[in-house]
Amino acid sequence: MSQLFQPLQIGPLRLANRIVIAPMCQYSASEGTPGDWHLIHLGRLALSGAGLLVLEATAVEAEGRISAADLGLYSDANQAGLARVLAALRAHSPMPVAIQLGHAGRKASSRAPWDGGAQVRSTAPGGWQGVSASALPHAPGEEAPRALDAAGLRRVREAFAAAARRAARLGLDGIELHAAHGYLLHQFLSPLSNQRTDAYGGSLDNRMRFVLEVFDAVREAFTPGQPVWVRVSATDWVPGGWDVESTVALAQALQARGCAAIHVSSGGVSPQQAIALGPLYQVPFAERLKAEVGLPTIAVGLITEPEQAEAIVAEGRADAVAIARTVLYDPHWPWHAAAKLGAQVVAPRQYWRSQPREFKDLFAGAAFGAR
Repeated sequence: MSQLFQPLQIGPLRLANRIVIAPMCQYSASEGTPGDWHLIHLGRLALSGAGLLVLEATAVEAEGRISAADLGLYSDANQAGLARVLAALRAHSPMPVAIQLGHAGRKASSRAPWDGGAQVRSTAPGGWQGVSASALPHAPGEEAPRALDAAGLRRVREAFAAAARRAARLGLDGIELHAAHGYLLHQFLSPLSNQRTDAYGGSLDNRMRFVLEVFDAVREAFTPGQPVWVRVSATDWVPGGWDVESTVALAQALQARGCAAIHVSSGGVSPQQAIALGPLYQVPFAERLKAEVGLPTIAVGLITEPEQAEAIVAEGRADAVAIARTVLYDPHWPWHAAAKLGAQVVAPRQYWRSQPREFKDLFAGAAFGAR
């Protein structure tokens, strides 16, 4: 029996299997509002048979967007646009849908990846100045962000809470708080980007303070009982940066506040990072978090083969696996994984007759007749 296709509980949220579609920015929104591309893209993913779909990094305020074309949840128009997309998904798929809320911080005001991804300076058309824990640019030669003062910290906290209230009104099934990949919350955690001398800088407890405050604000604002969890970068891959030991401490503090799970990635805060890329390269971080903290743990990063995903779960290294570029390349990856592992997957009835002859029980509940 495949362990990858066993149910998983994240708080009260039941996943039909252990495959999570990770957030993937599309750089295709208009003033934060999704359009037809999101309807097509997310509709396709919602029919994939995965256990959970997490919407892309969604900015909680306009200046928190990575690019001017990022998705947002800071206006009525953003909320209405997402409501349209979600209504279409729910009409045709039982898959639960969560949202990743984030703020780009000093990595804001960037070009889309297909346009090079470089910073757009605040003096250039369409650009704006980012904010961060400290007035330190992400890379040499880039424009420095504004260090958030007390009023700025309050504004950003409330922006996260306001977005969480909008997520609740949309009926989303969960919130993933983005504290990874060098964006604002990660910028507070890492000593490479946080050189504050107040209560939000210096010691590990101080550097964790803002992340924990934001988590508390989101938890309080979101639907009672529905799960809120956090995506972390387990290490900066830079000497003297954020590390696995610090991540364990953060996860333990989050657990005490009611965090439902931990999604374990790495890197992103510094161009000096030296990442040891390879298949499953981040899984040891997830394994350590699962062992030392005990929260439901999601592993991610170059997990491309069904057998790899099955082994990660079956060996207890993580509770679920997240796939991203893999599912963009192969939107039916969960179908193919179920076929290889002798499991069943939910597929839309319009596609039931595509079930291969050699996998007669692949699609749960499938039946077909014609005259």
